[in-house]
Amino acid sequence: MASVARKIIKSFSPKSQPEGVGAVVRRCIGGSRNYLDPFLMCDFATVSQPDGFPDHPHRGFETVSYILEGAIAHEDFAGHKGVIKAGDIQWMTAGRGIVHAEMPAPSASALQLWVNLPSTEKMCKPAYQELQDANIPRATPEEGITIKVIAGESHGVKSPVFTRTQTMIMDFSLAANKKVEQPVPKGWNGFVYVIDGDGFFGGDRFLGKANHALFLDEERQGEYFPVETGDESVRFMLFAGKPLEEPVVHYGPFVMNTEREILQTLYDYEHYKNGFELAKNFRSSIAEKI
Repeated sequence: MASVARKIIKSFSPKSQPEGVGAVVRRCIGGSRNYLDPFLMCDFATVSQPDGFPDHPHRGFETVSYILEGAIAHEDFAGHKGVIKAGDIQWMTAGRGIVHAEMPAPSASALQLWVNLPSTEKMCKPAYQELQDANIPRATPEEGITIKVIAGESHGVKSPVFTRTQTMIMDFSLAANKKVEQPVPKGWNGFVYVIDGDGFFGGDRFLGKANHALFLDEERQGEYFPVETGDESVRFMLFAGKPLEEPVVHYGPFVMNTEREILQTLYDYEHYKNGFELAKNFRSSIAEKI
């Protein structure tokens, strides 16, 4: 039986909106229960000092921060501190609780993706996986095609990132007049964000342009995703993940499975319990100007 290509069913250009303190984001996913299981939110953000994302909590999911230009400083209540530069990735598992700040150093353009955790992992111990640009593996199936494998596998090249929720994230660059096919497991949801240029995406050769989000068909029966360029080059990111098919209750920076768990989370955060003990005396140094 011949393999089936995934198609694009919808596309839109996310409008710029404010977020954090003075940041501007293009939100592909998120808000008003606009989820794409297992993805909760996806923002492409631009921010400059003194603005940013000062001290705030998370529980129940993972954040993936990928720096496109500039740099972002990060600091949390457990003493984890550093700077993520252009091309670097930080995969943060908030688990049972993190309070942190993310601030431009001095400016940045970046992706942040929220990946839901299964119910069995929502209260896991917080953790970080960080890779500098040079250590993110690349697949080069032919000249003029480069694929940064942030999570998952492409053309025999695997990312070292451990994904508690089965996920693939890739940064594709194709020169003009090139074609590539990326396997995507049956049953997975997926979407594309076009960073620059344009190309033809999916089995229906949908024309995707810069700053547009494209969503793969909901039937999820295809086994691969083709992309082809014409006279222009294209750079885009592909996101795909296995749906958790669990209830989602989202309240601000907390994502759990039930309202009762959200109420417990609010109690824990306000009373510095069950993962938020270190929040009581925490004030980040990188956000002290705000």
